[in-house]
Amino acid sequence: MANIDSHVARVLDEGNSDDEDALIASLEDSPALDAFREQRIQQLHSEFTRAKSQKNQGFGNYTEIKEEKALMDLTTEVKYAVVHFAKDDFARCGVMDGHLESLAQKHFDTRFLKMNVENAPFLVTKLKVQVLPCVLAFVDGKSVDRIVGFEGLGYTPDTFTTKDLEARLLSSGVIQRAKATEDAGGVKWGVKKARQEEEDDDDWD
Repeated sequence: MANIDSHVARVLDEGNSDDEDALIASLEDSPALDAFREQRIQQLHSEFTRAKSQKNQGFGNYTEIKEEKALMDLTTEVKYAVVHFAKDDFARCGVMDGHLESLAQKHFDTRFLKMNVENAPFLVTKLKVQVLPCVLAFVDGKSVDRIVGFEGLGYTPDTFTTKDLEARLLSSGVIQRAKATEDAGGVKWGVKKARQEEEDDDDWD
């Protein structure tokens, strides 16, 4: 993806409206506007149009995939993909779902996908998925990062925020810009509950 003007990026990331005119108006109201005004407006229009097109292709949503072949096709067809291998009855997988759903709505260049491990015996074996939740980041069809459980996300082994997860995905190159502005997904895990679930979630084979 081509780099865009930092002011345009800020308007796009902070804009809650689907109305392009409203976004352009907020760009025009900026005191920082100068000789680059027309260039910035054109860039915003281009990015807005591209985001709408991406949304029509499933970007912007956290989507559960039911079949292994469909998942393999998607991870090779798109440049950036984040895949959560999960089980619905695992509490930690539910926590991860909430964070990924929040990020999917902000990052239109990346597909955010979920696969129930019970529907993916081949991929579970091939990718050596043993601990849940397991989140894999793909760039150009190749795995570039693996998040096992909540490992390496927060300040403690059992708590993390949406921004923590975003920072990890940003460092792996599967998302392009930091956009999480609040910790709506927040810290949902107390130490006691985390320990209680640990035995259930860690070893699911």
